[in-house]
Amino acid sequence: MVWLTWRQFRWQAGAAAALLAVVAIVLGVTGPGLVTRYDQIGLPSCHTACTALASQYINELEFTTYGKLFYAGLVVMYLVPALIGIFWGAPLISRELETGTFRLAWNQSVTRTRWTLGKLSLIGLASVATAGLLSLAISWWASPIDHALSYGQSGSHFLRLSPLVFGARGVAPLGYAVFAFALGVTAGVLIRRAVPAMAVTLVVFAAVQILMATLVQPHLIPPVQTTAPFNASTANEVVITSSGSGPLTMILKGNFSMPGAWILSNQTIAPSGRVFDGPPGRACTANLPQQDCNNWLNSLHLRQLISYQPASRFWPLQFAETGVYLVLAAGLGALCTWQIRRRRA
Repeated sequence: MVWLTWRQFRWQAGAAAALLAVVAIVLGVTGPGLVTRYDQIGLPSCHTACTALASQYINELEFTTYGKLFYAGLVVMYLVPALIGIFWGAPLISRELETGTFRLAWNQSVTRTRWTLGKLSLIGLASVATAGLLSLAISWWASPIDHALSYGQSGSHFLRLSPLVFGARGVAPLGYAVFAFALGVTAGVLIRRAVPAMAVTLVVFAAVQILMATLVQPHLIPPVQTTAPFNASTANEVVITSSGSGPLTMILKGNFSMPGAWILSNQTIAPSGRVFDGPPGRACTANLPQQDCNNWLNSLHLRQLISYQPASRFWPLQFAETGVYLVLAAGLGALCTWQIRRRRA
């Protein structure tokens, strides 16, 4: 059974091995130069003015080959699990059902359960190995950039903990790959046709990824909440808006610095506890210096209410999200096995 499954899978395995080899060569050649420049700029021994050094390092790389490889790594790590689900998972059993070749296997001494589990386990392990090796290589290569970015502004889209980068680092891609593979197999078993199953796999996987990153991931571990005095002089955003003929309102966003943190919300609240939205005083609407408006805002004793995930939670969140995907994959695998057992030959 294992030998037959491997024979059917050998071309896909060869393509995956070729991809891993190309990635390893490219990253192995360019990685040392990235680390050398990181050391030369003084970030490993930095104690003061680290933010300026990190910005210099990132700016130097932005439009170079290193910057392009950084973005390419993000794209690859999000594409690979989806491709595994589409091209490895969806056709795995649906192709057998569509062509009728499953009858030959089911009429042998191998049980349906063993036949299903043999396919799921072998190619599932190949999916984990492929995503894991890619993630290991890309995470190693990008570690100097990730570390430099951690000195930047809290809430940046390219922090290691932010949704954009989080899914392309650590063990999370392993969970994505296993889930995408199980989803593809399940779609194939239920739809029984390879091409429609591939399309459904892509749509559902993309939807789950978006929902997980926006709704579930921020709350896998209860976020930290803190308050701080609002200082208009250092605020990131002080905007006066008007909705047609309605009253003027204000949008205030205070500055909050927490290296590497993922900012979930940053609200400015009044002493009463409600979110402050104005109306703006005369010091902010008349043609007066900005400092007058700042002084008026500071006199209101406003406070910032910040909800965030600290950088130290990167690995706990990684394992928590991976666990969710593994549970979903196990459930899909059980559904596939049950469907195959009850299907008439």
